[in-house]
Amino acid sequence: MLDTSKENFRETAFQKLIRFAVVGVIATAVHYGVYLLLQNIFSKTIAYTIGYIVAFVCNFILTCVFTFRKKASTKRGIGFGLAHLVNYGLHVTLLNLFLWIGLSNKLAPIPVFCIAVPVNFLLVRYVFKRD
Repeated sequence: MLDTSKENFRETAFQKLIRFAVVGVIATAVHYGVYLLLQNIFSKTIAYTIGYIVAFVCNFILTCVFTFRKKASTKRGIGFGLAHLVNYGLHVTLLNLFLWIGLSNKLAPIPVFCIAVPVNFLLVRYVFKRD
């Protein structure tokens, strides 16, 4: 029988939050790692973008399978993509802002992640909550 008690709901919501955080840490680490590997080969923005794309693919798969435990679908993929398009604009704008104010190439992504990741959580949660 399905347990609809408030205690079970809270536990499930908390577990989703933990899984979202784990996926976020993995995606951020992938993004940052690719950026660090490529920043001496490409411009900082190109290296950052390539890292974002690689992390995006990992993030979508893990978000479907692990975080929300739903099948990947075209509808979810489009919603996820649109959320990340908005988030990407925020990332690149903030990265260039932090580079402009003098943060080093290695440190500039850190405050970007601190701002953009919570925004991304809200956007992605909206996409997966709708269906």
